[in-house]
Amino acid sequence: MAATTSESRDRALTALEAKLGGADLSLSQELFSVLGVLDSNAALRRALTDPSGTVEAKQALVKQLFAGKVSEDAVEITAALAAERWSTERDLGDTLEELAATVATAVAERQGTQGLDDLQAQLLGFNDAVAANHDLQWALEDRTAPAASKVALAEKLVPGASDVARSLIAQAVSAPRGLRPTALVERFVQAVAKRQRRWIANVSVTRPLTDEQKSRLEAGLNKAYGRDLRLNVVQDPSLVGGLRVEVGDDVVDASAATRLAELKRRLVG
Repeated sequence: MAATTSESRDRALTALEAKLGGADLSLSQELFSVLGVLDSNAALRRALTDPSGTVEAKQALVKQLFAGKVSEDAVEITAALAAERWSTERDLGDTLEELAATVATAVAERQGTQGLDDLQAQLLGFNDAVAANHDLQWALEDRTAPAASKVALAEKLVPGASDVARSLIAQAVSAPRGLRPTALVERFVQAVAKRQRRWIANVSVTRPLTDEQKSRLEAGLNKAYGRDLRLNVVQDPSLVGGLRVEVGDDVVDASAATRLAELKRRLVG
């Protein structure tokens, strides 16, 4: 991924986090519907990704096309993407797709780790069912078949699946965007895994923690992150002393090895 697109994508994902607390599945579906419009209109994609165009003009175009047709949040998210710079036209759509999937997984996340585990299992269950049957693969990848027919067929493969799982699977089979439906579902599985990492605290220590130390650490981390984390404690003698904690993208390194390395850098510098 080019640096320009990577930076724009990261800003979009960071901004989205502020909306996830109150977002429901309809926001994800609206973003997917906006994506469908972008994918079907080359002139629109060019207009929204043209580096010579002004931010004001691009955002005005987004509002002209989508205001009143999707929610204000969906318009705001799309307009913010239009204000960014992209290395290729497709990068805008790929990021919008990732945002839509992130909203869906965040809805499942309200059930805690169990909600995410269930969603991941349902998505993988769909892929397993398709992989085991060549006729299903052909039917779901047939570009001449109506999207509604493929969605109906896909839903039969995951009876009892959540609304979130059915929505993501429906998107994958109706608009795979040049991929196999199962490949797009796998992308959605990765989105779930990314949210799951927010619930896991990987703790590296030089020697085993006592039950009391582990309980205190767990309580402190749960309070700091506002959720009940799963602790994954591993021994790493290279730390020398102290500990290192990773929760999602956050890293707290309080190891002696790190402190010594920093001291050496200061002495050399």
